Amino acid sequence: MRLNLNTKILLGFAVAAGVLLLTAIASFLSIRELAVQTRQVEHTYRVIQETEQLTSRVREAESRVRGYLLTADTSYLQSYDVSQQEIGRGFERLASLTGDNAGQTVRLDSMRQLVDQKFRNMRLLLDPNRSVTSSSTQTILDTGRQTMRAITSLFERMKADELKLLAERNRLQNVFETITPITIITSATLAILITLWLFQKISREIAANEKLQQELESIHHATTQRIQIIENLANQVVQGDYKVKIKDKEKDSLGNLATSLNRMTQTLDDTFGALQNRNRELDQFAYVTSHDLKAPLRGVMTVVKWIEDELTNELSEQMRQYLGMMKGRLTRLEDLINGLLAYARIGRTEQKLEQVQVQQLVEEVRDMVVPPDFHLHIATALPLLVTDRLSLQQIFTNLFSNAVKYHHRGQGTITVSCTEAKKEYEFTVADDGPGIAPEYHEKIFLIFQTLRDRNTAESTGIGLSIVKKILDEQKSSIRVSSEPGHGTAFIFTWPKVSVTEKAI
Repeated sequence: MRLNLNTKILLGFAVAAGVLLLTAIASFLSIRELAVQTRQVEHTYRVIQETEQLTSRVREAESRVRGYLLTADTSYLQSYDVSQQEIGRGFERLASLTGDNAGQTVRLDSMRQLVDQKFRNMRLLLDPNRSVTSSSTQTILDTGRQTMRAITSLFERMKADELKLLAERNRLQNVFETITPITIITSATLAILITLWLFQKISREIAANEKLQQELESIHHATTQRIQIIENLANQVVQGDYKVKIKDKEKDSLGNLATSLNRMTQTLDDTFGALQNRNRELDQFAYVTSHDLKAPLRGVMTVVKWIEDELTNELSEQMRQYLGMMKGRLTRLEDLINGLLAYARIGRTEQKLEQVQVQQLVEEVRDMVVPPDFHLHIATALPLLVTDRLSLQQIFTNLFSNAVKYHHRGQGTITVSCTEAKKEYEFTVADDGPGIAPEYHEKIFLIFQTLRDRNTAESTGIGLSIVKKILDEQKSSIRVSSEPGHGTAFIFTWPKVSVTEKAI
């Protein structure tokens, strides 16, 4: 598992800190042991020194007694008592110093007994009331010498034992004096080496990361430029330029996308070229339909009228009925042709943007298609728009015509209202007619779909289809709210900014 840079840095510092901690512990233990051994050596020297001083004071006391006995000079006795006191304090110091050594403690006790005996003998010799012979004195002196030799022997054994301890403690002291600097130097060197290694690793990682970051920035810059080129192509395609191409030969995902987009734009260019040809053909077809097909219809209508005018008295009632049916069929056929032409031209004619006062437009449509028996009620204030006037006029014309055609009483009320949303207006055209069953709410917007008998002249089934197609061109919507017997309301939206104005 590859560790990231932060983890490596933390791990390296943890190792370095651990080594430094171990170095500090090792140095502390080594220095502490060195101090302990140094104190032990000093302790041994003090024991030897105190033992020598004690023995020396005993000898000194003995020599002073001897001098007094030989010369009867009392000056020899002046420091005798002081020596005795010093010897007592010396035993106390030795007892404190050898308290941790059982062998030395036993020897010290024996030595104390011998010294006490030595001083008893000397007190006998110094007693002015003693009644001893010279032979007795000699015996006491010989005993004193033997006691002194025993004291000296004990002193030598104590000194030898302390010297043995001194040798061992000196050895340990030398060992720790050697180990301590080696431990410190070795640990410090190891810590320095680890720190240098860590610094080298971190430097390499940082250099590698900087190099990688530069490469990523270069790739990001190049990728951003290539994506910008693709976005520019998409924008040009949205604006209708299908001949644009991307010059990207890279063998990666963006290169493959560029190739696919180039093929797409080529296909779109070919498709829209073919579509333009089809539109021209459709325009030609509309022209032929409006001129070549409507002319015979007018001729047939003229012939029917001539027959009615010139053979009025010769026509039977049955024939008059047949001629009336023929006129109705011809009128419906002409309406169908006009409706198809209007439906085909939606979205293919250039929209002219102008300022439209919707209330004035509604009133003009009312004057054209709403009969006097109907009442138009404008329930709310209608807005002022900059839009294609003809498209909005066609919507109101077809909705008003629908309300009039399908009204069951022949007279009624049409109500127009408007509400404002964030990006659009919502218009409602409602009537008080027979209403539409819910199952027909979607069907009525399909071309040639009508709820009346197909033989009814006014019902071509194209009006609401034209409304739906105009609203689709404007990216708007329409829905119907109706129930049988409760009238019908068509609710449609109209953008505040038309599609044509957005494109501009």
